[in-house]
Amino acid sequence: MQSPTSTQSPIGVAIAGLGFGEAVHLPAMEVNPDLRAVALWHPRQERLDQACSRHGLQGTTDWEALLADPAVDAVIIATPPAPRFELAKSALEAGKHLLLEKPVALHAEQAEELQRLAMAKGLSVAVDFEYRAVPLFMQAARLLQSGAIGSPWLVKLDWLMSSRADASRAWNWYSQSACGGGVIGALGSHAFDMLAWLIGPVGPVQALNGVSIKERPNPKGGMAIVDAEDVSLIQTTLKWQGDSDKAVPAQMSLSSVARNGRGCWIEVYGSEGTLRLGSDNQKDYVHGFGLWHAKSGESLRPLSPDDDLAFATTWSDGRVAPVARIQDWWARSIRSGRPMVPGLLEGLLSQQACDQSVGPIAQK
Repeated sequence: MQSPTSTQSPIGVAIAGLGFGEAVHLPAMEVNPDLRAVALWHPRQERLDQACSRHGLQGTTDWEALLADPAVDAVIIATPPAPRFELAKSALEAGKHLLLEKPVALHAEQAEELQRLAMAKGLSVAVDFEYRAVPLFMQAARLLQSGAIGSPWLVKLDWLMSSRADASRAWNWYSQSACGGGVIGALGSHAFDMLAWLIGPVGPVQALNGVSIKERPNPKGGMAIVDAEDVSLIQTTLKWQGDSDKAVPAQMSLSSVARNGRGCWIEVYGSEGTLRLGSDNQKDYVHGFGLWHAKSGESLRPLSPDDDLAFATTWSDGRVAPVARIQDWWARSIRSGRPMVPGLLEGLLSQQACDQSVGPIAQK
């Protein structure tokens, strides 16, 4: 549900980054009376001018000027990963609430620094783990917590996408490990958060990584080396929320180069039944997902989300509705001063698992 119309002035929000920020965050904000877009930021003036003209908003390429604007109470940072930490740090130092895309930083140490700074400043920081806001995912969490499958014995997550399978797709930041590129940052950051939320905290991680497409066309000419993984096979354990002494084996298969990939699927096998959640839709978080449940000895049957989990507003682009719900939770956190979930703690835990996946134990 969206926030009721507030008697307080809307929270003035600036958006930094005009890919996902313009396509998803801006339309999501339009349905929330507690949030109002007041400014845009982008490092390229031409791109900024185009977006400002389309949306009737002010914009700047000067980050410090944006943060000095008294109309800006909060900032959504939807840039590529590499600049995210420095932008977020300076915004917190300026006293701005934040909504961060994931991964929140390039390394866990950076996420920890942001967490300390946000706590010291008393600011609300949301992390856009939007799968927590999707009705069928919320229904799955509700079922698991109610004991619908008993005690989990095995968790399997396959996320096999074809977004980078075209070798002619241009080299960019996604191709560079140092810039936060690769399938672990793109998909693994979400996957680790989903499993921690649905089942419990992530234990030690082991990963086998690969670079399938080793070079791509450089927009400046010639070919450029790709060093960011496009395949990752991960094993870990999860501490079951219902029994912190129980370590549940978990396996993740991630790929951005899976031609005709099967999409995103989570399977949880337990002592009393099975839960399956997934979609073969490669472009939408909502449309196409299904949820199935079976008790021991029965066949899987499809389930719908409970009425109270349904979106109040939907869009043709299914990404917008869960982001609007995350924004609503964020606005409520800012208004109330209560901790934001998912926030920097969840972002830090996800980043710690990602760091293990690309660290020394990973086989390149």
